[in-house]
Amino acid sequence: MKAEEKTVVIHQPDFMPYLGFFDRLLHADTYVVLEVAQYVNGTSKSWMNRDKIKTAKGEQWITVCVKKAPRETQIKDILLLDDGKWQKNNLGLLHQNYRKAPYYHEIMPYVERLYGGSYTHFWQFGFASIQMLLELFAIDIEIVFSSDLHPQGKNNDMIVDIMQKLGARTYLSGTGAADYYDPAVYERAGIRVIWQSFEHPVYPQQFGDFIPYLSSIDLLFNCGIAESGRILRGMTGNGRGE
Repeated sequence: MKAEEKTVVIHQPDFMPYLGFFDRLLHADTYVVLEVAQYVNGTSKSWMNRDKIKTAKGEQWITVCVKKAPRETQIKDILLLDDGKWQKNNLGLLHQNYRKAPYYHEIMPYVERLYGGSYTHFWQFGFASIQMLLELFAIDIEIVFSSDLHPQGKNNDMIVDIMQKLGARTYLSGTGAADYYDPAVYERAGIRVIWQSFEHPVYPQQFGDFIPYLSSIDLLFNCGIAESGRILRGMTGNGRGE
């Protein structure tokens, strides 16, 4: 495939993302890991170092703890909190709430291997969680790290610069970026923007009524590797978008 024919997704190395993220990768040729963007935390829209799981009391955050850093710090420079407590707490939270899920014994060894790895920076752990989920969903996609491209500018300008350095012309965006979208920047560069179309599937869950937009790990614990891949590949429509 020629570079200009590639469809590219550019996104931060979020921790165990929801299903819509992987739906986007199924419709792309290249995933650019945006670890040079500013780290954002402490807002209701911040999902970078956390996502939700389902418990008997409803949805609950599961969080990767990081060291405090100045506001403009890039994701690649954010350090993990090294007290060892959050890893133990996360594993305990997953065990407590998924130990009776149908595929707990199939999925938990992957999660334990993830948490057993050696990491100093948040992006390493976040990307490792994405790699784990890519393996479980059997998604094979070219991966490029934005730091290797030395992108210039911010927001739309940075995206365009990355696309130009890749020689690609089709950018697949989540709907969450619509608030910051400036079509003129892409039109001048000759880059076509496609907006993700995603409808969250309903699948068997524990603990009562179905809750969408949880971490992808919820699907895997409840449905297993083989069926989760089939469910993911049947997605259409509109969803949360990131």
